[in-house]
Amino acid sequence: MQNIVLIGFMGSGKSSLGREIAKQSERYFLDTDSLIESSLNKSVSKIFTHFGEEEFRRQEGVLLRWLSVNVKNAVISTGGGMPIFHNVRDLGVVFYLEIAFEQILARLGADTQSTRPLFSDENKARELYVSRLARYKEQAHFTLNAVKPLEILTKEILDLSFNQA
Repeated sequence: MQNIVLIGFMGSGKSSLGREIAKQSERYFLDTDSLIESSLNKSVSKIFTHFGEEEFRRQEGVLLRWLSVNVKNAVISTGGGMPIFHNVRDLGVVFYLEIAFEQILARLGADTQSTRPLFSDENKARELYVSRLARYKEQAHFTLNAVKPLEILTKEILDLSFNQA
């Protein structure tokens, strides 16, 4: 079976949804940011601070190549920038979780926003969000409304990925 790949902007719900899909479909859940953090033994924000975004994106590319060769039948949640800088379609069936920027702000809250390196300035984050929308849609096999309840999104994704198999 193919991997289910979740893409979208920070705060779109990729990790929460990914865990639920994995649980209901008896697959492993993999979060690319967490895998990179484990590999380098640093948080994403510390990787950006110590090595810069260019090195982080290089690490994403290394991980992407490894995942595409070695991982099947998993749920993979990508970091928000991975599908912007890399082609994720080789990983499996790609689902873009579409959500308005204002809804992301409401979901994240001020505390969470401060822990995300690209979200330290709300205006820059909004510009980044707008600049990424077209690329997310290009990369996706399916675009889903991320505001829907978790249970509904889970069912939609499992139904659509089953029909792709």
